[in-house]
Amino acid sequence: MQRFLRRIVLSGLMAFVTPALAGQPAPIDSAKASFVARQTALGFSEAQIDNFLLSARYNPKVLDAINQSNEFKPWYQYRSALLTAARLNAGLEFWHTNEATLTRAAETFGVEPQLIVAIIGIETHYGKSMGMFPVKDALFTLGFHYKTQAGFFLKELGELQQLEKSESIELANLSGSHTGAMGLGQFMPSSYRYYGVDFDGDGKRDLLNSVEDTIGSIANYFHQHGWQSNEAVAIRLMHRTDQSPDNKLWHGEPLTNTVAEILGKDLGLSDNRDLNAAEPAMLIKLQQENSDEYWLGLTNFYVITRYNRSPLYAMAAYEFSNQLKLAYAKP
Repeated sequence: MQRFLRRIVLSGLMAFVTPALAGQPAPIDSAKASFVARQTALGFSEAQIDNFLLSARYNPKVLDAINQSNEFKPWYQYRSALLTAARLNAGLEFWHTNEATLTRAAETFGVEPQLIVAIIGIETHYGKSMGMFPVKDALFTLGFHYKTQAGFFLKELGELQQLEKSESIELANLSGSHTGAMGLGQFMPSSYRYYGVDFDGDGKRDLLNSVEDTIGSIANYFHQHGWQSNEAVAIRLMHRTDQSPDNKLWHGEPLTNTVAEILGKDLGLSDNRDLNAAEPAMLIKLQQENSDEYWLGLTNFYVITRYNRSPLYAMAAYEFSNQLKLAYAKP
C-alpha cells in the first residue's frame, strides 16, 4: 500500500511540474523521479519540491561553458592561464590583508596559509571572477541535461534545496560558476553544507560574503580530507623516454599504488629526499609543449584533488602555493 501511494504522489507531482518546463528540453523522467524521491526522503513536501523546480531554468550556455573548460587543455596552456604575475601579486595582497585570519586558520586546522591563498586565487582571483550563472539554473541544467555527470549535479541540486532551507540563502539572485560553485572559495552546495564553518563568530556560516568564514571553511575542508601539515605534496620524476610508465597513471580513483610500486627500479626522484615507500601515491603526467613530465603525487596531492578532481588543478594549486610562500617570505 505504501509503495502504491508513493507512486501516486510521484506521478502526480511529475504531471504538475512538467508543464512549467514548457519551451525547455524535457528532463529525463528517471532523473526527475530520482530527484523527487531523494528530496521526499529528506523531508521536503510535494509543494516544496514543486516550488523549488518551478523556478529553475534550462540554460544552454552552461553546457557550452562546461564543454570549453580549461580542464581539457594541456598542462602548459592550463598553467599559463592560471599562474600569472597578476594573480601572484593579488595573492600577496590578499595574504597581507587577511594575515591574522589565515594564521588562525593554520593553527586551528593545520593547513598552511599559502595553500588557502592559492585556492582562493585559482578559484576566483580573489573575488574578481565568482561566476555569473544562476546557481540553481546551472545545477538544474547539468543535472537533467548533462549526461557525463548528471547524477552528481542532480545530487548537488538537491543539496542546494537543503542549503536554502538550513542557511536561509536567497537563491533568486545567487550566481556562481557554470558548475554551480559559489562564493569566494567556489564551494559546491554539498561542500558548503558539510564543511562550511562560522569562522568570524557571528553565528552563521556565510561563504558568500564573509572572507573569514571562507578562509576557515577551506582550511576545514582540507583538514577533514586528511591534509598533512608541512608534508610533501608532489615530486617530479626523472625518467627515460623509452620507459614510459603510463600504465600506472592516475585517473581519479582512490589511491591503490604505493611510492615503491610506482617508482620501481627505473624511475628516480628529482631530489634526494627520503620517502615512505609504503605511502599511497599516484603517478601524474603533465603535457609540456615539447615533452611530457611525470610527477609522483603523494597523500597531500590527492587531498587537493578532493577540492577539484583534476590533477591539473592540483598541480596548479601546489605550484602557486609555493610561489606565494617564496614571495611572501621576501623582505
